[in-house]
Amino acid sequence: MKLSPLQQYGIVTANYWAFTLTDGALRMLVVFHFHQLGYSTLEIAFLFLFYEFFGVLTNLYGGWIGARYGLRLTLWAGTLLQILALVMLIPVAASWPKLLSVIYVMAAQAISGIAKDLNKMSAKSAIKTVVPETPDDEQQGQKQLFKWVAILTGSKNALKGVGFFLGGVLLTAVGFNSAVGLMAAGLALAFALTLVLPGEIGRMKQKPGFSALFSKSKGINVLSLARFFLFGARDVWFVVALPVFLEASLGWSFWEIGGFLGLWVIGYGFVQGGAPSLRRLWGQSTTPGASAVQFWSAALSAIPALIAIALWRNSDPGLAITAGLAAFGVVFAMNSSIHSYMVLAYTDAESVSLNVGFYYMANAAGRLVGTLLSGAVFMLGRTASGGMQACLWVSSLLVLLSWLSSLRLPPVPRLSQAN
Repeated sequence: MKLSPLQQYGIVTANYWAFTLTDGALRMLVVFHFHQLGYSTLEIAFLFLFYEFFGVLTNLYGGWIGARYGLRLTLWAGTLLQILALVMLIPVAASWPKLLSVIYVMAAQAISGIAKDLNKMSAKSAIKTVVPETPDDEQQGQKQLFKWVAILTGSKNALKGVGFFLGGVLLTAVGFNSAVGLMAAGLALAFALTLVLPGEIGRMKQKPGFSALFSKSKGINVLSLARFFLFGARDVWFVVALPVFLEASLGWSFWEIGGFLGLWVIGYGFVQGGAPSLRRLWGQSTTPGASAVQFWSAALSAIPALIAIALWRNSDPGLAITAGLAAFGVVFAMNSSIHSYMVLAYTDAESVSLNVGFYYMANAAGRLVGTLLSGAVFMLGRTASGGMQACLWVSSLLVLLSWLSSLRLPPVPRLSQAN
């Protein structure tokens, strides 16, 4: 059965959605389970070290593999590796020595990190295959690309939020070990859907050499640097510091924290998915460019600083965090959605997986730095409130660096030039 490009994209996206549920749930399971066992925030951050580090390498080499051998191979590899990572975590027990647990979970998280970024790179690159390369209406082609990117990124983050909630519920209901086993079985069913995909999807006609690993496009390079700082700014307070703060300072239960963070990511995903409509509502009829990235980065830099000031002035911490997080989510979602569109606007369909891989390598590097800083800076604050304030100030600084980087972005090329 020959599948249309739209059908191929639908299958890739469905698999990505299933994967995203397990990825979000696993993050909450690991944070809560090991915090419950008495691990410090820095030790928990180290559990994610290999997850983020191998994500950097995967995006760099995964794009090259996808260009040479097709996106079907990278999608299959990502899904199967995630199943392996989940199965590895089934025997983890509280009776294990701490050093053994850390090393073993880091190894499983390394596999999960490779899996996540292979899967994400495959799904994001597949978008370019469903947008006409030479549309009759140039502006309409750009709008269509922006729409598809917004739908994928928005739905992915909404489902990741559901995954956060799922992780908290599963930990409470069935425990860590049974939870990861159930998720492995569910993802195996999702993998079966991808067996009908053709092998040529995303494959370059001319096999790229290793020199093609690094982007030669100024737009991709500058956007990648801005993305590095942007996602470092998010994860420096969101990954480890925020869940621990909510539990230690506000006394929230695990399922309440998972539900709250899940709702935040779902809302964030809806804003991402609705970014094109929101821009039209605000009178923006054209697709976004460099100035849009610069505007949203500048706006975002103030929000973590304002939350930190509210905590420093002993304002109601629950209100400061929830209201601040809502504002941060809306502005961050607009920024991220525009970023995700522009990386595809800057590239051509032939080398899309190479450029997307390089771009998400920078994304993963930012998450890696942000995750480590989240655990380390929070500990330096000595108290939960002090640690949270310190993480927020670092977040504001990193967003400012993202804005400064974006000032060097070139204009977005026309589709006819990019293709």
